[in-house]
Amino acid sequence: MLNATRLQCSRILTPSSLATQVQGLIAVAPVFADVFAVTGLPELRLRDNDFTQLYRTIVSQQLSVAAASSIWKRLSAASLVTPKAIKAASDSQLRLCGLSSQKIRYVRSLVSHRIDFAELASLDDEAVIAQLTAVTGIGRWTAEIYLLFSLNRPDVMAANDLALQVAAQHCLSLKTRPKESQLREIAEDWQPHRSAACYLLWSYYHEIKSRQALRVVT
Repeated sequence: MLNATRLQCSRILTPSSLATQVQGLIAVAPVFADVFAVTGLPELRLRDNDFTQLYRTIVSQQLSVAAASSIWKRLSAASLVTPKAIKAASDSQLRLCGLSSQKIRYVRSLVSHRIDFAELASLDDEAVIAQLTAVTGIGRWTAEIYLLFSLNRPDVMAANDLALQVAAQHCLSLKTRPKESQLREIAEDWQPHRSAACYLLWSYYHEIKSRQALRVVT
């Protein structure tokens, strides 16, 4: 386990701290200087470190933003947004709010694990991933996204993210889109600034898509 003070100090919580991480990334991987020239400093994505954040993540899996928002509104209206309320609710009540049988199983698993979210902040990255992926329905990608945006860790690579893979292929001039294992291996050289790489690559992906859309229109 890492020292809690060290974890707190290294969190990416402000544009300034992200800029520092980006400069550190460019120092170890100069290719990102060109990416940064295109994207500028990405916007921070700060989320809460709590039960609700993971609950909403499960609810929104494989759904459009609109559909997930609709289900969450129904859950909120029915006061089914706390572990205590979910535990007391029947499957039928949850299903009426729009949760599938599979999602109900995932949510009940989350409740049963009784994660200590305050403790998560003091754990190292792999320990957090181990705790979160013990919940049915939460995989490594979801856990890494949680590390990035809810715990604001500086050295996380969500290598199974399609947008990151596409952006990496473009900026690294790879012949094919890297698979998760390949991107994870490539990103070893980007330590200890892999979160900054994720931020830049996501922004770069949106630039790529915007340019492709513009070419189609013109």
